Order: sequence, then structure tokens, then C-alpha cells
Amino acid sequence: MFEIKNVTKAYGTRKVLDNVSLTFPTGKITSLVGSNGAGKSTLLSVMARFLKQDSGSVYFEGKNINEYKNSEIAKKVATLRQNNTINIRLKIRELVAFGRFPHSRGRLNKDDEKIIDRALEWLSLTHMQNKFIDQLSGGERQRAFIAMIIAQDTDHILLDEPLNNLDMKHSSAIMRTLRDFVDQTQKTIIIVVHDINCAAGYSEEIVALKDGKLVLQAPANEIMQESVIGEVFDVKCKIVETGGRRMCVYHNV
Repeated sequence: MFEIKNVTKAYGTRKVLDNVSLTFPTGKITSLVGSNGAGKSTLLSVMARFLKQDSGSVYFEGKNINEYKNSEIAKKVATLRQNNTINIRLKIRELVAFGRFPHSRGRLNKDDEKIIDRALEWLSLTHMQNKFIDQLSGGERQRAFIAMIIAQDTDHILLDEPLNNLDMKHSSAIMRTLRDFVDQTQKTIIIVVHDINCAAGYSEEIVALKDGKLVLQAPANEIMQESVIGEVFDVKCKIVETGGRRMCVYHNV
């Protein structure tokens, strides 16, 4: 379980995280939402130890996350960054196999191969596992990177805007896969999402940030209120219910 206590991060005089404290539930999908510059990706980067906060602490399983060795935390938390670049020509299966490195140190055994097979199956990539990454569409490429993260086989997964630059069809497909994955494995996913409807449709919990501050942390349906959406995103919207979920229909301001 991740606990964030009074975390602040600033660039010059601008606080991108301002005394943020919250606890993430386990075995669920939690979406971080908010406008550009709200602090979503910064918070995730601090949790993943890619950035160091100016003050405050991050605890994981009751222990300050900075006390873990890199090799130890890599077996507990897997992180997909917002921008992923590959400088060598790889096939999908080869990329996904990188997820096993914290466990195998590059020497794959039969158990590793089985985990890679399962990750490919989860993301519906088995039939194309020998295609090169540079031959893939944006949606296929993102699925391959998520399969690599799943192959790391950690109980906690951090995803920084995995739906970025994807169309509605591919975004929905990835979120449905993540939803099914959590339902069947009880693992924990914390994900940065821009689309509040996407977050509400597939998450149990939503954390809303604005100007580096925590506005609200609540179950998805409680976040989906016109007053809350207006405060977080500075837009007007109408909330409608569909399939037991509340969705936001935007209006021109």
C-alpha cells in the first residue's frame, strides 16, 4: 500500500505538488485526474522514485520507499513512464521479456517464459509476438509496453498516461483489459488519466488534483458530480447515468 504524507515538490516558486497527503487502496484501480499542470504525473514520478520531493514522505508497505534497494522495489512496483523510447529493434516478445529482468537478471527460465506468455495473452498480443515494435500502430505499441509491465509480475503497477495519443477505441480496450486484470488478479493499479469519463468508467477510486493540491479522493461515482467536475477541470458539465456509472457531458462555458 502506498501512503503519501505531506509531499511537496516545486520548480522555482511554482509548487507542482503542495502538501499532498493520501493513501491508495490495494487491489483496485485508482485514477489520478486533473487538468494539465495539476501534478498528476509529478506525484506518480515521486512515488516511482523518478523524482525526489522537496519535503514529505512516500511510504510503501509501511516503509519509507527510499529505504528500498532498487532491486528490491523492482520486484514490488512496476512503472510505465509517459514517454517510452526504444533505441534497438525489438520484437514484441523480446520487449515483454524485459519485464522479467528484476527476477531473472537476463537468464530466462521456464517460469519466466510462462509469465511472458500470460502477459502477451492479457494484452491480446500472442498472435503478433514476433512483430517488430517499429511495425506497430500506436495502440499495439502501448499494449506491448503494458504487457512488459505486467510481465514484471508486481503487486503494484504505476501507469503514467498510458492512453496518451490513443483514440477512443484503443483507450477503451486498454482500460477494459486493465479492469479485467485487476478483477482477476487483485493487483493494484494507479494510473494517470486525462479523460474523467474513462476514469469513472473503469476505476473504483479517483484522486482529483488541481494546481498541485488534493481536491478530493473518493469512489468514482462520488467524484462524478457537476460541482466537483467544475472545481477540478474549470468546465461546465451535465452528469448522466449509464450502466450504473455516472458520466460527464461537457457544455461550452
